[in-house]
Amino acid sequence: MKKIHISFFLFFSCLSNLTFSQNNIVDEVAWIVGDEAILKSDVEEYRQKLRYEGTEIEGDPYCVIPEQIALQKLYLDQAKIDSIYADEKSVSTQVDMRINYMVGQIGSKEKLEEYFGQKVSDLREDLTEMISNQQIIQQMQKKIVGNVKVTPAEVAKFYNSLPQDSIPTIPTQLEVQILTVEPVVSAESKESVKSRLREFQERIESGESEFSTLAILYSEDTESAKQGGELGYMGKAQLVPEFANVAFSLSDPKRVSKIVESEFGFHIIQLIDKQGDKVNCRHILLKPKTTLSEKNAAKSRIDSVALALSNKELTFSQAVPLYSVDKNTKNSEGLMTNHKNGTSKFEMQELPAEVARAVYDLKEGEVSKVFTMIDSKGKEVFAIAKVKSLIKSHKATVETDYMLIKSAYQEKKNQEVLEEWIRSKQKEIYVKIDEKWRSCTFQYPGWVK
Repeated sequence: MKKIHISFFLFFSCLSNLTFSQNNIVDEVAWIVGDEAILKSDVEEYRQKLRYEGTEIEGDPYCVIPEQIALQKLYLDQAKIDSIYADEKSVSTQVDMRINYMVGQIGSKEKLEEYFGQKVSDLREDLTEMISNQQIIQQMQKKIVGNVKVTPAEVAKFYNSLPQDSIPTIPTQLEVQILTVEPVVSAESKESVKSRLREFQERIESGESEFSTLAILYSEDTESAKQGGELGYMGKAQLVPEFANVAFSLSDPKRVSKIVESEFGFHIIQLIDKQGDKVNCRHILLKPKTTLSEKNAAKSRIDSVALALSNKELTFSQAVPLYSVDKNTKNSEGLMTNHKNGTSKFEMQELPAEVARAVYDLKEGEVSKVFTMIDSKGKEVFAIAKVKSLIKSHKATVETDYMLIKSAYQEKKNQEVLEEWIRSKQKEIYVKIDEKWRSCTFQYPGWVK
């Protein structure tokens, strides 16, 4: 956000609240909050980014957006006083992820720059400020509501005060355990892939082919292949260790790395650039193919496990650590995690499609038939799943859904505390809104004094 010292405000007021370039009028001061201006260009930029992200604005954007910016200002001012700062490493990681996602969606860095009308480096700077501010505001809000506690009696009273038609219906939820078996890839299949990658290395280093061209044509990482194999700036923690160790050791952009094996397959890597603790590189990924006999052997192994479960020779929880290759669930008795809510409970549509089809008609405690699925590494595996628990759709009650109701009441109390804090801060901070920007019904009326 652009800054203007409050001592200059009268100067701008005398010029009808307009800022000037050497040739013509370029901007307009809409609000002053504390010692900072909210310009019309700030509002337009904010609106453009919301439009790109597909975020709907309820109400007049020229009322809603400047008020949101002003609210951010209140939190950021207090954060400075309380010495609350963003985590630079976390911010940098999020910025990289956002830039890479946007490039993937739009098609290229050039198209991204054309869309936003600025260089990627400038966009990165804007995103860094935005995400830093978001992180600081979240920390500030957590501090403000940090002492807000709720008791079981308050939760029960809140639930009893709800009109019957506003009590939510909880959809059917289930917990699922999964066991996967992966076909063993032969040494011949691996050598075939490595031989192909060695051929690519020779073609690139001889100048016969461009790395990016081969990545587009042959890489089995379909998303990065669209960008000529480019991954964007990444920190070590964002890459699998085997890949990261080689990528960060590269120093010559003209050379191609040795062949790297990871859980995803085999890679060759080319350095593009390094910035601090980030590296931007291209890669080509090839995955060894499994033969029909290798798939049949894996199917036979999981069929044996399924038979042992059916004969009650071992439990599902006992079978997972012995036979499953899914490292995400192997140490939790196969229990899948719903990353949307951070729990092990899923609504049916939140499960991977193959798993949902396998368990759709099962009762609690039942085990599915053997099925195939694509795992998180993009590999085809054989699997069996068990419904560990099943909670049918029902109206929420304190007895069965206490944590859900508690969370709703906690959020309500937190919001009340935040709103009271905002109203008190409005009384303390200097606010000036230009006449043309005042004809609004603000969420917090205390701006206009």
